[in-house]
Amino acid sequence: MSFVERFALWSAEQNEAAAGVLRLTQEQGLEVVRVAFPDQHGLLRGKALAAGEMAATFRTGVSITSSLFAKDTANRTVFPVWSAGGGFGIAAFEGAGDVVMVPDPLTFRVLPWAHKTGWLLADVYLPDGLPVPYATRHIYRRALERLAAAGFDYVAGLEVEFHVFRLESDRIWPEESGQPGKPPLVSILTQGYQYLSELRFDQLEPAVELIRTDLLALGLPLRSVECEFGPSQCEFTLRAQSGLEPADAMVLFRSAVKQICRRHGLHATFMCRPRIPNVMSSGWHLHQSLKDRKTGANAFTPARDGEQLSDTGRHFLAGLLRHARAAAVFTTPTLNGYKRFRPHSLAPDRAIWGHDNRGVMVRVLGGVGDPATRIENRVGEPAANPYLYMASQVLAGLDGLERRLDPGRSADTPYDADAEFLPKNLAEAVAALRGDAFFREALGADFVDYLLTIKEAEIARFQIEVTEWEQREYFEMF
Repeated sequence: MSFVERFALWSAEQNEAAAGVLRLTQEQGLEVVRVAFPDQHGLLRGKALAAGEMAATFRTGVSITSSLFAKDTANRTVFPVWSAGGGFGIAAFEGAGDVVMVPDPLTFRVLPWAHKTGWLLADVYLPDGLPVPYATRHIYRRALERLAAAGFDYVAGLEVEFHVFRLESDRIWPEESGQPGKPPLVSILTQGYQYLSELRFDQLEPAVELIRTDLLALGLPLRSVECEFGPSQCEFTLRAQSGLEPADAMVLFRSAVKQICRRHGLHATFMCRPRIPNVMSSGWHLHQSLKDRKTGANAFTPARDGEQLSDTGRHFLAGLLRHARAAAVFTTPTLNGYKRFRPHSLAPDRAIWGHDNRGVMVRVLGGVGDPATRIENRVGEPAANPYLYMASQVLAGLDGLERRLDPGRSADTPYDADAEFLPKNLAEAVAALRGDAFFREALGADFVDYLLTIKEAEIARFQIEVTEWEQREYFEMF
């Protein structure tokens, strides 16, 4: 009996889909299939397999080193993998032992930019068939199962800002390599602050067309493309999807955009605030609602005149506000992301909500009779791991539902509101999560401590780095 069969890792739908993948692989003459999993940072890691190996891969999975779960954003290993239990207390992790990627046949795509290449997203398991406890797709799936038990499905639409630059130099000389290496040198594609300018959009169009064409060929639910506020900045939105789909779409979207751009002499970045003169911060606004599993109706749509949200929606929203500070590590996981939270900047600085107000953390859209009624959380950065971002929303919102929390009054003047401030930096966010009993119970204390260990390693590396600001501030004066 195969690994997948022995531990019953696939549903009937996945078994049926696997047969379709093998058929398509042969019909389209694919030569390679990439199998990748989203790591703790929401980055894709995996292997490229010869197409003829896929039938065996669907039975046995693909072995990968467990030390991938021990790495920070510089690919530095921050856990003692050579010690007992590999620093995790898990026998399979000891000595950087193997874990198993099991492809999800429902995620199969053909990559339009890569020659005869297919792609599959995978889940990661221990050799005994148990989910790797630090694999974030598993974590999000468990959050969705808790929500389903309460009678709801999670629905999310993506609104993602990012920059596309012209690549001037890869900086791939050996002396410029490292962990991390020197960033590429770039120039901008458009000048000035020209929000939704058709002229600027047309200047971006050659780059946007490359991205758009391949995203549509992938089958991603592209909804709109816009010229954003800053130079060389754009925004893509994707139609609402449910369950795992929006998180899966986000990791594929980001990876696809970066690969497509790189092949055409461009550099796409989802870094929140690049250190490039005059550019603007980028955000990831997450539109979300709940679908009633019995009726299929939007559970956020209010029935009473004068209301913006149903009681279900209000309680869910209240949960997001209540846990906003502790959730910041999930919604804004990089040191750089906190440079976006400024007053009067179209980015939130405190945990408040408002009706159609772009200065609040959670913006409510829709109303009575509107089946698209939803809430838009504007706190996220585009570099966030989508599985953790969405899991934090599901769990916090569910807590609001279960405890029937009240979100309070709408904040009409968001930067003057009397409300709890969001963390000012990653260290403050880490401290908020470390002391938060709710997420430690909802996600498991082991996972929270694991993630905080990685984030604290990044903070420690940042703190010992001598920045240009320090050099400019002190070198001449003292």
